[in-house]
Amino acid sequence: MKVTANDQDAMVAVKPGLFVSYARADREKVRPLVDALIVAGYPLWWDALIAGGAAFARTIEGKLAAAEAVIVVWSANSVASDWVRDEAAHARDRKRLVPVTIDGAEPPLGFRQYHTIDLSRWNRRADAAEFASLERGIAAAADTVDLEYSAPVARTWVSRRALIAGGGGVAVLAAAAAMVAIKPWRQGVVRNALAVLPFANLSGDRSQDYFSEGLCEEVRAALVRVAGLKVAAPTSSNEFRDHKEDAREIARKLGVGYLLDGNVRKSGNLVRIDVTLTDVAAGFASWSQSFDRKLDDIFALQSEIAVTVASALLSHVTTAGGKAPGGTTVVAAYDAFLRGRALFNGDAGESADRAALARFDEAISLDPGFAAAHAARSRSLAGIASLYAKADRIVDTYGAAVAAAQRAVALAPDLAAAHLALGYATLNGFLDFRGSRTAYDRAFALGQGDADILLMYAYFTAKAGRGEDARRVIVHAEQLDPLNPRTFRADSAIELATGNYRSAVARAEQALAMNAKLSSAHSQIGFAQLMLADASAARTAFAAEPLPILRLAGLAIVDHKLGNRPAAEAALTELVTLHGDNASYQQAQVLAQWGRTEDAFAALERAYDIRDGGMASTLIDPMFAPLRNDARYNRLLGRMGLA
Repeated sequence: MKVTANDQDAMVAVKPGLFVSYARADREKVRPLVDALIVAGYPLWWDALIAGGAAFARTIEGKLAAAEAVIVVWSANSVASDWVRDEAAHARDRKRLVPVTIDGAEPPLGFRQYHTIDLSRWNRRADAAEFASLERGIAAAADTVDLEYSAPVARTWVSRRALIAGGGGVAVLAAAAAMVAIKPWRQGVVRNALAVLPFANLSGDRSQDYFSEGLCEEVRAALVRVAGLKVAAPTSSNEFRDHKEDAREIARKLGVGYLLDGNVRKSGNLVRIDVTLTDVAAGFASWSQSFDRKLDDIFALQSEIAVTVASALLSHVTTAGGKAPGGTTVVAAYDAFLRGRALFNGDAGESADRAALARFDEAISLDPGFAAAHAARSRSLAGIASLYAKADRIVDTYGAAVAAAQRAVALAPDLAAAHLALGYATLNGFLDFRGSRTAYDRAFALGQGDADILLMYAYFTAKAGRGEDARRVIVHAEQLDPLNPRTFRADSAIELATGNYRSAVARAEQALAMNAKLSSAHSQIGFAQLMLADASAARTAFAAEPLPILRLAGLAIVDHKLGNRPAAEAALTELVTLHGDNASYQQAQVLAQWGRTEDAFAALERAYDIRDGGMASTLIDPMFAPLRNDARYNRLLGRMGLA
């Protein structure tokens, strides 16, 4: 990758450092605002960041004095708080005051002459009008500062396929908050957002691509565990595999200040890795190094690269847990694992998925204690159960997936991928929301730096009826993985589940703009348009859906609504002929919309009995609205732990 002199143009205006003043009783109400501001790139401090033993008043005074804008959150609680009034007066006197209200409360005397931004009806999204007003208020409060320029800072860069990667992540929001609280930008910015670009395979043998790609992912995973670094997710980083854009353009698209680039030459038992760290703001390579190792040293080498890069970015490095949990020291097992992951990530169909499973089994046979391989085996089995297994084999296949995930958790209790695999297999294999929640929550706690874990957790919370939680999580996933269409497809699904149908359409269209062949996005648009009473637009969307099982179900529903009964009947007949009982859930959707209640419940019971993965969406599926007042519907939800 060539870095040109123009790369210093990538420098962007750093957003002003913020202080958030609020009443402690409102902490949980204020937290979504704090999260949104951090995600939007603002260096921010609030008193939740006070470390144990810190001198409370002295810490607050210092942070308040350093802030370039002070957001004062007025509420029924805070107008009666002497602390908040004092902080507001300090901000007012410094002309840094940005007042907001979260419940419509009127500010106290002395502050009513200032325009107060009403967030009482804010939907917690950064694209809302209220948040835009807040950003204008922040800019106005900070406009007396002479803005300098630097690289992006303090952003919280928080595939069905990448879920199998070993290792986890630090609590990114906490780490981000800790970093942005170090000092305001005028005193020197820590530019700590990094993208690891795909390592090039220079071995002259394309069959070795899996090794360079796997090594790159392992280095990225190691960097994620470094407190204070913000590491872009692999899907977004991998958009720049061929490095056709210059450093400035790559950094702009990913919102990072540094790029890590590399190449790999592998020959027999020897490997040479050349790695370069580019400071985009400065416009030159700030560090480069070559590593020549035997494959026996590959595990130490991954850690060495990660620590060296981190040391180049931070004045000191604190790793979260050191060595990646769930790994192996057996080179042959590691090689089999990388080969399996490359097959699974390729998403090339049933034969590739089964070949991936065989590689994971090989890795486990070479090292039975390789927890990441057990977790990968679980995800492979769950994928096979969901996509390819016959109806009478689904339950047994999911059972094997649960067993593999349980083994991974036992071997590596801190491996986020293991807990995620357990939650996913338990949810889809046993339709048990209560039983799977512990595993999902643990995966989320361990893997907040992993965009795919965030994505899967957002799906889970949405399906459990926790729409607001799902929204908050998916926002972080989008910031970490801004070029991944699957993340925006997930956002569309969450918006559909929570009744925000126009937003669901917009998010799905955004995903399709990134990948026109993306499955299920057209179907989501179709369902959203149905709920918006635009059957014509819905039919166009369903007709474009590449997955037959979704396309046929959608067409059967919409043609019936359009009065074209023969076409609707033909679509349902084709659905049953092609997929049989494996499409029981989709059949239930169609029958519910046709008003055939008894037949719809019979189809739902079949879907439950064979553990059709679609059943996990029963609670939030708008197609089942005609059934929701029926006691049988609530009993079914109760069996899944949802009632």
